Amino acid sequence: MDLLNNASAAESGLGRVNAAVKIVLLFVLTIAFLASADWVTSSVGLIALVLVMAGCRINPWNILIRLWPVFTAALFSGWATALLSAKTGRTVLDFGPLLLTTDSVDAGIAIALRGGALAMVSVLLLLTTDAREIGDSLAQTFRLPARFVLSAVAAFRLVGIMITEWETLAAARRARGMGADRGVIGSITGFTAQAFALIVQALRRASRLAVTMEARGFGAGPRTWVHRPEYSWRDAVALVIGLGIPAAAIGLSLALGTYRFFY
Repeated sequence: MDLLNNASAAESGLGRVNAAVKIVLLFVLTIAFLASADWVTSSVGLIALVLVMAGCRINPWNILIRLWPVFTAALFSGWATALLSAKTGRTVLDFGPLLLTTDSVDAGIAIALRGGALAMVSVLLLLTTDAREIGDSLAQTFRLPARFVLSAVAAFRLVGIMITEWETLAAARRARGMGADRGVIGSITGFTAQAFALIVQALRRASRLAVTMEARGFGAGPRTWVHRPEYSWRDAVALVIGLGIPAAAIGLSLALGTYRFFY
């Protein structure tokens, strides 16, 4: 992904943290945000993640522009939650079948913010971690099977390729004059066609990759690993900060009396 070039990622503070630590933090933060259904926890966590991004020299605005479908989906999920959740509390809007209350709006805001926070957590891992580092950590730290590790590394590398191919498809459509001044319906139709083309390319690439890996003997037996994961003081700092984000977010929500478990 070219949101942050490899040199900048390697030089950033989070880029020098061991991949195993970042995987653990990804798991902890994801569970913490998924288990919380209030807007205070999600908003505090989202603000903290943005500050971490800024500290790692990653521009959150560039990420918002490049990954707008993810954050748009988070907004739509919040809107759907506000419409479909229980209508308790004071009425905010009552217009025919559209009924919004204070509790339903709070639930929608919480879901939208939680989706944004989860996206930020994943983006931080993607931007600051090399696929090889993830493979070394999965195989040597977590002792996972080689077949699973190699498949995960291949999938991780394909993420950036899929983003590049999406941009290539969009440029090709613009060069052919497709999608210009077609209105909302035309934009939706163009997006669907482009997504279908990307899916076809992804399936073809996955098939070729599977045949290539099988021909080269990947997963046929025990494997050795060239690089051994190393740990330093940066890992301890990252672990403290990463665990402190959900602890502070949930703690503040509990102190304000707004915390709600997802169930």
